[in-house]
Amino acid sequence: MLYSDDSPPVDQYDCIVVDECHRGYNLDREMSDQEMSFRSELDYISTYRRVLDHFDAVKIGLTATPAKHTIDIFGEPVFTYSYRQAVIDDKLVDHEPPYRIVTELNEDGMKWVAGDTMKLYRTRTGDVVSATTPDEVHIEVESFNKKVITESFNQTVCAALAEQIDPSLPGKTLVFCATDRHADMVVRLLNEAFANEYGAVDNDAVTKITGTADKPNQQIRNFKNEGLPSVVVTVDLLTTGIDVPAIVNLVFLRRVRSRIPYEQMLGRATRLCKPIGKRYFRIYDAVDLYAALLPHTSMKFVVVNPKFTFKQLVNELVSLTDDTARSTVRDELVAKMLRKVRALTVQQVADFQDRAGKSTHQVLDDLRTEDLDACVDWWKSHGPIAKWLDDAPTGEGPVQIISGHQDTFRRIERGFKDGQAPKDYLESFDKYVRSHLNDMPAL
Repeated sequence: MLYSDDSPPVDQYDCIVVDECHRGYNLDREMSDQEMSFRSELDYISTYRRVLDHFDAVKIGLTATPAKHTIDIFGEPVFTYSYRQAVIDDKLVDHEPPYRIVTELNEDGMKWVAGDTMKLYRTRTGDVVSATTPDEVHIEVESFNKKVITESFNQTVCAALAEQIDPSLPGKTLVFCATDRHADMVVRLLNEAFANEYGAVDNDAVTKITGTADKPNQQIRNFKNEGLPSVVVTVDLLTTGIDVPAIVNLVFLRRVRSRIPYEQMLGRATRLCKPIGKRYFRIYDAVDLYAALLPHTSMKFVVVNPKFTFKQLVNELVSLTDDTARSTVRDELVAKMLRKVRALTVQQVADFQDRAGKSTHQVLDDLRTEDLDACVDWWKSHGPIAKWLDDAPTGEGPVQIISGHQDTFRRIERGFKDGQAPKDYLESFDKYVRSHLNDMPAL
C-alpha cells in the first residue's frame, strides 16, 4: 500500500524501532551501470527498505548480528554489546572449544572417477536415476548433506554423537541439518544410535521441527517447557527467534556461508539455565563449520583451554607485564570462575567467602571492574584460593543405578580357578623369582 492512494503519510511516526533489524533486506544491493539502463531500482530494494525510507522518522535498529546492510540503513552502531562481554558479565554462557567429529569421508572427501556410475536424486519428483561421470568428481565436506546425500557419513556421526549425548539426561540438544529430507534421515539414524547405545529410548526423545512439521509452534513450546523432546533436528526454523535456555549441545551437520545465520545458530545455546546447572554449552561439528567461520565472527569462546587450572591463570595474570595480555587472562579467569561458581554448593560458597573475605559475586564484580594492578595485587595476597577453586569438587559425580531387585541364596562352592590352589600360586612365584635373580636388576 506504500505507493497507492491509501499510503500512510510520511510524517505519521516520529520514531520507528525495528527489532531483529538484520532481517528483510535480502534484495537490497547496488545496481550496476548496465542494469540501471534497463531495470528499475525497485527490483533491487526490498519492501522492508522501502517501508523505512517512506517515513520521515528516526529509525532505530536492534540486532544481535549487525551486518553491512544494517549499517547502510541505520548508520553506524551507537551501542554494541559483544558475546564475550555478555559471558564475562554473566548474562550468557561460554562454550567449550568445539568437538570436531572426524570421519574418513569428511576428511578425505568423496570421489568418483571418470566412467563411474553415480546415482542422482531428483528433489522435485523424488526419482532416483543413474548417470555416468564424464570426468572425475570430488565432493568436499562443505557440500555434504546439501549437494550429496550420504547415509554412511550421517550414520557414523550419529553413532559418535550417541556416545557423547545421553537423551535421558537433563539438557537439550539441537541438530542443524541441510534439508528437510536430511532431517528425516538424521532423526531415524539418531534413534537407532541411541537405541544401540542406551537400549530402549522414548519415542518422543528425538523430534524433527521444520516448516513441514505438524504444529511446529506447539512442538517448539514442548521443546522449551517439557522434558521431551530432548533432541530436536531442524533446518532453518529454529536458527533464530526461539528461546530454549536448556539447550546445552549444538550439532552442525550443515554448512552455512554467512556469518549472520551462523551466529544465530550459536545463539540458540547461549542462554543461562540455572534449573539444570548449565555452565557452558558444547558444539559437535561434523562439517567443520566452526573452523570455516571462526575468522569472520566475534562469537569465540572466552576460556581458551578448559584444562587450564585457576592456579595457571592466576600465575599468568601475576607474571605478565603487557596490559593487553593481562586483560585477556583476566577475562578467561572471570569466565572460568563463572562456570565454577554456578556449580558450587551452598557450603562451598560459604567456605569461599571465609577464605576470600568477600562473596563469589563480589570477587567477580571486582575482577570485572577494578584496574589490572588492583586485580593482580588481590590475587597475590589470596593465591591459595586458586588452588581451592581447582580442588573444590563440583557436579554430582558418576551416576550409579540403585537396584530394587530381590535376590535368593542358592549355594556355596569351593575350589579355585583351573584347579589351582593358593599354595600353587605362591610356589610358582617363588620359583620364578629365584630363577631370575641374576637377570633382573630389580631383584
